Amino acid sequence: MIKYPNKEEFNEIIKNNSLVLVDFYASWCMPCKMLAPVIEEIAEEYDGKVVVCKVDIDENEELANEYNIMSVPTVVIFKKSENIEEIIGLNDKSKYTRSLE
Repeated sequence: MIKYPNKEEFNEIIKNNSLVLVDFYASWCMPCKMLAPVIEEIAEEYDGKVVVCKVDIDENEELANEYNIMSVPTVVIFKKSENIEEIIGLNDKSKYTRSLE
């Protein structure tokens, strides 16, 4: 299940979960739309192991600024609240899942 957190929920999610994948996206972004099904697959396959979130940068500008999101899509992977990887742009699924193993 994909979560769509606000700033407060986002901070709680990364603090209280050991592994979190966050897709920073924009509704007008075509590569973001192309990535969406991949993120959905990851959410299903890693259900119970990884928390998957989507953050709309236009609706959550403060979060986008806090994490220096300059381009979308940007996928950020947090492990125990620490940003362990940022993947910018549209990539194949294995690029995202490799960091989750």
